[in-house]
Formats: sequence, structure tokens, C-alpha cells
Amino acid sequence: MERNTCEPLIPIEKQEFDTGHYDLYPAFPITGGNIEVGYDTLADILQNEKTVLLDGYVGVDWDEVGRILEALFKKKGLKVAVFDIRECLRPENEIAALVEPYLGSDDPIFGYKTDILLEAYFDKSKMNRGCVDASADINLIYGTGAALCDIEGALVYFDLPKNELQFRMRAGAITNIGFSVPKDPKQMYKHFYFVDWVVLNREKKRLLPHIDIIVDQQRPQKPVWTTGEALRKSLSKMSRSYFRVRPWFEPGVWGGQWMKRHFPGLNPEAPNYAWSFEMIVPENGLVFEDQGKLLEVSFDMLMYWEGKNVLGKAAKRFHDEFPIRFDFLDTFEGGNLSVQCHPRPEYIKEQFGENFTQDETYYILDAGDDAEVYLGFQEGIEAEDFQQALEHSYETKQELDVVKYVQKLPAKKHDLFLIPHGTVHCSGRNNLVLEISATPYIYTFKMYDWLRLDLDGNPRPLNIKRAMENLNFDRQGQTVENTLVSKPEVISWGAEWQKVHLPTHPDHFYDIYRYEFDREVIIENLGQCHVLMLIEGTAVVLDFGEGSQTFHYAETFAVPAATGSYKLVNKDKSKAKVVVSYVKDEAC
Repeated sequence: MERNTCEPLIPIEKQEFDTGHYDLYPAFPITGGNIEVGYDTLADILQNEKTVLLDGYVGVDWDEVGRILEALFKKKGLKVAVFDIRECLRPENEIAALVEPYLGSDDPIFGYKTDILLEAYFDKSKMNRGCVDASADINLIYGTGAALCDIEGALVYFDLPKNELQFRMRAGAITNIGFSVPKDPKQMYKHFYFVDWVVLNREKKRLLPHIDIIVDQQRPQKPVWTTGEALRKSLSKMSRSYFRVRPWFEPGVWGGQWMKRHFPGLNPEAPNYAWSFEMIVPENGLVFEDQGKLLEVSFDMLMYWEGKNVLGKAAKRFHDEFPIRFDFLDTFEGGNLSVQCHPRPEYIKEQFGENFTQDETYYILDAGDDAEVYLGFQEGIEAEDFQQALEHSYETKQELDVVKYVQKLPAKKHDLFLIPHGTVHCSGRNNLVLEISATPYIYTFKMYDWLRLDLDGNPRPLNIKRAMENLNFDRQGQTVENTLVSKPEVISWGAEWQKVHLPTHPDHFYDIYRYEFDREVIIENLGQCHVLMLIEGTAVVLDFGEGSQTFHYAETFAVPAATGSYKLVNKDKSKAKVVVSYVKDEAC
């Protein structure tokens, strides 16, 4: 299927780059089964089934799935009946009316998270009439929603990572559920985020206990699959040991060159990399490995199957939602981010249907000599004056004198800047920012963007009105230095290690610590999931009792609550530094 990106497809078999560096395709060993490749192997295992339900995610190439499997079964001499579940969809105008209230009307970016169930898209009477041919040797019912049929059969679920879904989206190769024509990519993404993904994630959770075969469909004509039993066993084992999601990378108008230089295997022809989705789990996948073969499923499957093991004490509050994200913002030899803020908790819930807001921090993983961060207001700034200046710049296309209104602070390696909701901020150029943040990630209200166009040459939308409804003008003057710049404190130590607390703001529900050690350190997770990154050193070994795993510089990994205590062993001669974040006990 056509895709629009400079990023290569994940290989079927893992290709080792320099094993001493950042791994683009981190994988967890499959448990209780094997990973297989190809439609032919899938047809072999399904050939004795009377009915097969081929269900899965939006963006899957259902025409390929139905066509190839039908041909393979006919080649085996079977009489095949094929039914495309899309024939049971309600008329497109009815589906459009169903989803319209959640799409934010004319808002170019935001909508409201839906409560629609997938069954609302279908005419159930059609499903129950013509799906099965009793005279056929094998019935194939395929397409998103196939498992809604009241018919017993083997359930094969086709999953698609959200990065690949978006690459297909940008190429105009796919549509939203129930629509016949692709929308503009930005509008299609909004539709996915607020409607399709919500609907299908809920359905995926319902189906997960019943999946007989799970298929990774991102490689055209080369599906990779394993049994549902093996998937569930692997997720359970993962929930008691460790996980690292597959990161993915995106260029941007302000993007930089740091990641291209430090992460072997990234496309050197990409203009830049602005973001790395290190652990933004609504869009990341988990990769499983068997004798080099790689199969990817969406991260939410881990939360649906073993969320309590993963989150421990925090599961009561966050349920299926993983609360913390790690991502990189690379502005080395790039540009400033937009001047922005994020919504108040009640605003994000009322306006967008999110359960918690986008509170952030900037941990400076690396910085140039001239690196700076814009944070908080200058002393005495009034809301009305700032709004007038923003609107004047927008209307006249004249530059805004940003530092007249917003403070600019020097940024050094290992600084931590605190960005609770409502705080005006942005990273300046020549920073490699590790964002340690709450999971919501699209609710950036841009007020000023340095008069730039996006990579397609179009104006980047601003959200001045929404920003003004959320900005906190008490965060100005000396208050910024006192409350929004973390003050590290050594809180415990041993002969060759120390634990440094990097206090977050009272509005942050998560805390941040740094372990610095020469040889090894033992860490108690006390019933919380820990998200970690090696921020100085070459490699550490995670010893979790039943096994171990090596992680390299700048790799994000997590230790679930159910794992309990664990040990980190430094593989470098110089001191290792690891940053750790987890939910505060009082926020559970």
C-alpha cells in the first residue's frame, strides 16, 4: 500500500546495527509460541476452519487480505465464500452525521473524544442475512467490524501501528471508518484521534481475550503473525519484567540534527528530526521477536491485558491509560518551537473529553553553548496587552518581540524546567529536550510561531483564543525562577551512588529523580511503574530477578509495578546517570 514518509518499513527480520548504540527496533522475546511470516502460512493454519472472522484496525489493507487469502484457499481446492463486512455499514451520510458532533466543527486541530461504539456504524440486519454460505468449505468474513457478526468462527485480528497508519493516511491510501474518500491528512488525523481510534481501541479491548491469531499487517503482502495465546502470554510476562516501545521519528519545521547524528539507522536524507516518540503510548507499538523475526502490536494491548500489573497503585486512577510520556524535541541547528501553553485540567476535560491534562517538563539532555528556553512571563505583563500583541502580529504578519513578554532562560545539560498547565513556554534552538510529561500530547495552544510555514509551505494554525483562556499570568518575574526551575537535591547515597530528587511542580502528578552510580544501584519501585532513560553513560543492564536486559544511551524503558525491586548495572567505566519518573503516591 502506498505510504508517504522518508522512514523505511520495519524489517521482517531484525538487522543489527552497531549493538552498542540506540536500538530503533527494540523487541521482547515471544512466549509460548512462534512468529510466522506470510499469507500462505496463515492459510495453512486456517484451512480446516468453517468460518474465519478477519477483523482489525482502521488503515489495514482489507482488499489485499481478502483477495490473497481467497486465492490461497481456492488453490487448496476449497470452495470459498467471501464476505466484505463493509457491505453492512450504514450509509456514509448517516455515519457522517454520527461522528460530526465529535469533530470540532471548523476547528482545524481539536475535537471531542467520542463515546460511540463500533456497532453503531453497522446495519445489524445486513450482518445476519448474508455473511455465511452454508455450502462453502470455508467462509471468510473480513474487514473492520467482522467480529460483530453473531457467528462463531476463528478470530484473526489484523493490527496496524499508528505511525504506519499515518504514513498511509498522508499518501491518501486509506479513509476513516465508513468513508469512501480520504480527507485532508490533518482533518483525517483529527478524525482518527477523536473518533476512529477511540472506537476501535474499545473494540480491541473487547476482542483481545478471544483473538485466535494476531497479525501485524504493516508490510505489504508480508503479514507477520502469532497465536493469540502467545500474544497474551507474552504481554503477561512483559508486565512483570520490563518493556521498551518502538520509537518513531518525525521531521518538523523547527527540527534539528542531533538525533540523526546519534541514532544509527535513521534516514540520513531526512531534512531533520523534530520529534522522537520515545514513549507516547497512544501511538507507539510493542515489538516481539522470535529467532530474529519481528511482530508489532499496539501498546494499548499491554494495558488492556495487564494494566494493573503495569501501573500498580496508579491503576486505580488511570485505568487503561498509561500516564507518563517521554519524547525528544530536537532543535540542534534547527529553530525555536512555537510560543505555546497547554490546557487547564477542567478545560481539557470539558472541551476535548480527556481525563487529565498535558502537564510537561523539559529535561535538557544536551545543549549548545547558546541554548535557551522561553518560560513564564516578564514581570508586570497583563493579559490584555499580551493578547493585543499576539493578534497584531497575526493580522499584520509582523514579528513579535517575544522577550518583551516572555522570559528567556539559559539552558544547560541536566537542567529541568517545569511547565504545568497554563505556562507560556517553548524550547529555543540548540537543545535536545527530553520531555517528561503527562501522556496527552496534541493539546498545544500555539500563540506565536515566528511567522513560519509548515514543511508543506502552509501557514501553521494558531490558537490564540484558547491560549488566552488557559494562560496563568501569575507565573511571571522572579516567580518563574523560584517555582518553574527545578532545584536538585541529593536525598540518599551510598559509597558509589546517589539519588537526586528533581522536584516537579505541585500541579504535576508525577515526580522525577536521577540515579548517579559508578557500578550498580538497587531501586525499589514501591508499587509504581518506573519510566527510565540512561542520560549519561553508554549502557546499563537492567537486572529484574528473572532475567536481564541491556539499554543504551538515550533509550527509554519501563519497569512495571509488578516487577518490584530491580538493579541497574553500569557497563561504562565512567559514572552512569539514569533519570526516573513515576506517579506521586498522593496522585494515585
